[in-house]
Amino acid sequence: MNIEVVKSKLHNVTVTEANLNYVGSITIDAELMEAANIIENEKVQVVNNNNGERLETYVIKGEPGSGVICLNGAAARKVAVGDTVIIITYASMPIEEAKKFKPVFVFPDTSTNKLV
Repeated sequence: MNIEVVKSKLHNVTVTEANLNYVGSITIDAELMEAANIIENEKVQVVNNNNGERLETYVIKGEPGSGVICLNGAAARKVAVGDTVIIITYASMPIEEAKKFKPVFVFPDTSTNKLV
């Protein structure tokens, strides 16, 4: 039997853009992605701390060092620029492996989204 566990989390990053005129997804600074072990096209859950919205989408790699956190398409309606969000990834694994698994939690600077 497999269970889903938290694989990684970007905690309290600030939304820098909301682009309604895009097909969909979330664009994340490539440096943040690497730090949190997130790959392009990976499914993520986005939790908005300001309004309680939760959504699932996939990741587009943003410019390294830019601090970009951009919700695209319909997801842009769920945030406002300046909102803080938590971005969570999950992994499916056997329960015994899950008991030993250590997720990666990243806490960037909330004003710049830069790694500290």
